[in-house]
Amino acid sequence: MKHFTYFYENELEALFFQKPMDFNKYSDRELLSYGLGATLYMPATRPNIHQDLLSKKHEGLTSLVIDLEDAVGDMEVEKAERLLVEELLKLKGEINKKYLTIDDLPLVFIRIRNIEQLKRIKEQLGDAAQLLTGVVLPKFNAESGGELLAEVVRIHKDHKPFYAMPILESDKIIHKETRMTELMAIKNLLDRYKENILNVRIGATDFCGLYGIRRSVDTTVYEIAVLRDCITDIINVFQRSESPYVISGPVWEYFSSKPRMLKPQLRQTPFRERYGDDGLKWRAELIDQNMDGLIREVLMDVANGLTGKTIIHPTHIKAVQALNVVTYEEYIDACSIVNANQRENGVRKSNFSNKMNEVKPHLFWAKKTILKSKLYGVLHEGYTNIDLIKKDVYVYNS
Repeated sequence: MKHFTYFYENELEALFFQKPMDFNKYSDRELLSYGLGATLYMPATRPNIHQDLLSKKHEGLTSLVIDLEDAVGDMEVEKAERLLVEELLKLKGEINKKYLTIDDLPLVFIRIRNIEQLKRIKEQLGDAAQLLTGVVLPKFNAESGGELLAEVVRIHKDHKPFYAMPILESDKIIHKETRMTELMAIKNLLDRYKENILNVRIGATDFCGLYGIRRSVDTTVYEIAVLRDCITDIINVFQRSESPYVISGPVWEYFSSKPRMLKPQLRQTPFRERYGDDGLKWRAELIDQNMDGLIREVLMDVANGLTGKTIIHPTHIKAVQALNVVTYEEYIDACSIVNANQRENGVRKSNFSNKMNEVKPHLFWAKKTILKSKLYGVLHEGYTNIDLIKKDVYVYNS
């Protein structure tokens, strides 16, 4: 499995200076934590999940979460558990029958309600639990999180690797007077189980719900004051260089076309300069699909050091993956910094003569960038992330 499998080989050669590498659930944990990309959530009550995975229905999908929590009504929990187990058992049977391997599947996680549910599902799945890369732990907190993580370790011993992805979305985290105490307690807990933590996720929808807020299609999470402040503190605690975690961008909720209240958030100039009139037409299509807000928010995620994003619609996959690709300039700068660190510290002018690369302050960024480059690839000089989003426009004459 790898990103951008929907491109032909000649397209990959044209676009990428360094093509994305293969990865699977058995890849190194630190590397894998950067590779989830656009993680698609789907309710466990959805029919034929195993067929969707085998047929690769969602082009470009590399990770998904089968949800037993918020996406399932309280009266449907028993049915949802039964269907989830049935689908995973069918999937295992089809893999054995068709001589496929886990490498042919996206990374599969389940989102649970409580530890009892996790134990029940593990017991019913038996050997089929090896299809799972891990479990998503909603409303994660320091008080009950240790018991859940201990169970994750027990499953890991039988079906390694098995990872946890805690979601930070509780009232103790969003409420200012308890936030830092709770975040530091969670950080200390996760540090004890670090080898089983794949990444940390942010529950923006639950946070907003606690304040009666719902952001519009024209508003990113970074423009909701109470959310912005909370995300800032989450980054502050969990992305410190001495013991960092990969943090994933929160969900973007919109996918259908609706009348717009505010002007579009994608500037015309990059599209016009790159593709002329066709570029402006394509920009209009993105706006009609409410993709401009998503693109803007992912750019803000990346700028704040977040990698990947929770999504609730398959039309979001390609945009999220594309915007996480490393540019040629970023990659060359990162390599220069890492190489300089191996020889000497100091300040060096960038190869592009437009910035100074300070080895010590930029070293953590450089190492993260190189890890991301292995999974998402590096664009050729002169290409942009827009070229990846618009699949059918990939070559231009320089």
